[in-house]
Amino acid sequence: MRMFPAADVVTWRTAHHSGRTRSGLLRWLKRSLGLLVLSLTLLSAAGLAAEPSSPVAEPIEAVGSYDVAPVRILGIPAISVAAPVVSRGEDAPDARQRAAVIEGNLSLLYEPHTLCSGGEGIAEAILEGLVLGGPSTQRLCSGDPWSVLGPPQDLAVAVSSGADGQLQLQARIKGRSAPLPLLTVTEADAQLHGLSRDQLARRWQQVLQRRLRHARFTMQESQLALRLKIVLISALLLAGTCAITVAFWARLRRQLQRQSDQVAPDGSAVFSRPWRIQWLLRLLFVAVLAQLVMLAGLLVSAIPGRIPVAIAVLMQPLSILFKIALLGLCAAALRWLARFVLRQWVSSLAVPLAERARRKQRYLNLSQVSHRLIDLGCIGALVVLVLADVPGIRQLTVGAWLAGGALLGGLAIAFQGLLRDGVAGLVALLDDHYAVGDVVEVNGVTGEVVDVGILMTELRTSDQRAVQFANSAPQQLINHTKLRSGIEVLIPLEPQHAQIERALALLARECEVFAADPHWSDQLLAPPWLRGVKQVTPTAIDLSIVLTTKAGGQWAAQRELLRRILVAMQEEGVALASSGAGGRFDGA
Repeated sequence: MRMFPAADVVTWRTAHHSGRTRSGLLRWLKRSLGLLVLSLTLLSAAGLAAEPSSPVAEPIEAVGSYDVAPVRILGIPAISVAAPVVSRGEDAPDARQRAAVIEGNLSLLYEPHTLCSGGEGIAEAILEGLVLGGPSTQRLCSGDPWSVLGPPQDLAVAVSSGADGQLQLQARIKGRSAPLPLLTVTEADAQLHGLSRDQLARRWQQVLQRRLRHARFTMQESQLALRLKIVLISALLLAGTCAITVAFWARLRRQLQRQSDQVAPDGSAVFSRPWRIQWLLRLLFVAVLAQLVMLAGLLVSAIPGRIPVAIAVLMQPLSILFKIALLGLCAAALRWLARFVLRQWVSSLAVPLAERARRKQRYLNLSQVSHRLIDLGCIGALVVLVLADVPGIRQLTVGAWLAGGALLGGLAIAFQGLLRDGVAGLVALLDDHYAVGDVVEVNGVTGEVVDVGILMTELRTSDQRAVQFANSAPQQLINHTKLRSGIEVLIPLEPQHAQIERALALLARECEVFAADPHWSDQLLAPPWLRGVKQVTPTAIDLSIVLTTKAGGQWAAQRELLRRILVAMQEEGVALASSGAGGRFDGA
């Protein structure tokens, strides 16, 4: 069995190592949260940019007896249409369906539309251009097949009354003989807005004409090219400032690392106000993330009709930071609650006096693990809350959720080893198999427990090696320091010239003196127990003494008792077994 240093493993602590581990973990968490903000923002940008402008995926806002849905032009709401909920027939469209149809009609006036795939467009161009030689205006897959696009001033919105008395808004386009119907003003629309149908039609006419002319102006090729140039120049400038910030951040990190490597004559580290550099590094890190988010929003704004999406991308980090702050407060409250409950548990007067020290040791261990579990749960909740804001996730169907559950089940099977380690770690903590500060022997490796994680446990051996093992790995675990400790001391005598009675009397006297020593009596839970002759072999006669000490004090007590016995036996002339005979003079 390995022997630990004189200071004992219980009194020797790895505070420096634990501090570095905690600081490294905090740095990793900060960087992970930063990358989480950036990645989820980019994910939101990608989802929003790919989302169609149609309100099909938008939730319906119920106002009284009406379904209400907005109608958008270039992604910006222009008007709101309604549909009655109570009196609506089974075949009547709801507000969301009406808005989708109206948006489709409006988009014909400013967006190029095509009903063809890429291959069909190429085939049509070859047929009309090389074979038939027809005019480009008659092509369905390119140009303006419905003859509705053109300059902004060529468009006017008019109000007309149909044969059935319904008021309609129509688009009158220069050069096109027939107007293009846009929408019908219903009685539900008028009742919701508190106006007559004629008044509401006149209001919508002004709004739609102004918005549609602006949309036609925005979608012109010259304006699209100008938008693209401005976005590219701005993106290059922003990327350059981001690169400069990253370079400055890296330079400061190297400077801080050089300062941390400097050592003073007394062996301490030499720092030149490191806290200022650390805060500056944090500010630069936040600045880099902010610039990357701004770059993502800027690139999204290059797509026509995606200005609201770009604004949402820029606001997404603020929403994430608010959720981080909220969950941080929840984590602090849960930590305080966990500490309060554990303090009540550790201060219970019903615990026997002999077990109070062990309970205090377990309190520190359970407090550490509870904080880790709370942090892990809050991070998981943060991921769920942020993903809930990604377009399309909140509108997932029941089948999609079931498919997600099946995927999670498959992942649980694939990572069942990690789940087993986590459950085994919780069981080890709750059943008090070991705690931080215990000296344990796991699968033949002996060391002090310096960290009990959710999945892994770390030991520090006597030669300062760090040994990590999965919580579910131990096949045999021996705890040398749980509640109390003990060790057997064997004294091998020379079998040919053994003086048994004299040796036993000498050992009894030394044990009595050792137990009366005030320096060692506090470490002993019971006087040394002289068991007598343990075994007789041709090479040695082993005399046995058992020491029972406080947790972790057995090795120091063993060494002191062996020293005293050795000196006394040399003075009395009692012969020990020779080493060549295989005898041993140690603790078994």
